[in-house]
Amino acid sequence: MTDPTPLIDVTEARLHYRVGSAVSAMMGRPAVVKAVDGVSFTLNRGESVGLLGESGCGKTSMGRLLVKLEQATGGSVRFDGEEIATLSGPALRRFRARSQMIFQNPFDAVNPRYSIAKSMAEPLANAGIPKAEWRERIIAALDLVRLSNPAQYLDRYPHQLSGGQLQRVVMARALILQPDFVVADEPVSMLDVSVRAGVLNVFRDVRDRLGLTAIYISHDLALVRYVCERTIVMYLGRVMEDGRTEDIVHRPLHPYSQALVAAVPVPNADQSHAPLPIGRGAPDPRNPPSGCVFRDRCPKAHARCAAESPKLHRVEGRGVACHLFDT
Repeated sequence: MTDPTPLIDVTEARLHYRVGSAVSAMMGRPAVVKAVDGVSFTLNRGESVGLLGESGCGKTSMGRLLVKLEQATGGSVRFDGEEIATLSGPALRRFRARSQMIFQNPFDAVNPRYSIAKSMAEPLANAGIPKAEWRERIIAALDLVRLSNPAQYLDRYPHQLSGGQLQRVVMARALILQPDFVVADEPVSMLDVSVRAGVLNVFRDVRDRLGLTAIYISHDLALVRYVCERTIVMYLGRVMEDGRTEDIVHRPLHPYSQALVAAVPVPNADQSHAPLPIGRGAPDPRNPPSGCVFRDRCPKAHARCAAESPKLHRVEGRGVACHLFDT
């Protein structure tokens, strides 16, 4: 059950990267990619929120900001009342134990030269857990993610496991310190369709049993709908819409949300994507459109969209960043 007390409070968060050649940088003209550009939202304890959007929309960058794998270039990210940008020493170690990330590719998330036991022991060692407790904790974590007879995996290596098995190991490693908050970055996108449902069911079950607060990152509305009660739709580093997942599925308000829903008319966990029914591909993130970043693909764009970036308005109980809803 969701506790209506914010665990995470994000205010005008920005993550900008300087890109381009050394020559352009020396001439004072480095390109800037605004991976996250003025994003604000709160996340209550026990809440599961999907970050939804096409590749390059900034959802992974946002997830990395939330667990301090990236340092914000502006704005604020507060975790349980503390600004994470200023955390250091013991406070940072406590934050690391309480917030974890489940990565997209399980084969990249673990050292191929380490046994499963050694990979699982790393967070325990970093947290100062006595070595005498490691084996029991590792087996308990593997059992939590429904790996049968978990002791048999301890001496195995990543290449000896299937993708589904290894993703469960990665999930177990993220959960071994019993965190309060988890970011899952497209955790089933690298897996065969036949094993996705099993991994998603484990994720939902563990989340509910532990009372986790969770961010689930995906480009697939069907998967977000299956896992999350609330969805934040992102495009080129900005929030387009933020509301209950079922409201967005049944009555999307932002034109971009409408396009995402139209691409998956009957959401289910195994359905593949159809092309988005909107004009052309996403623009170069180094040179986004003026005003509303979605305007050059939007069938409802008008003159104001080119001149002014829309703010996030409250409409029908949700946030929508679109001039169509200005009052």
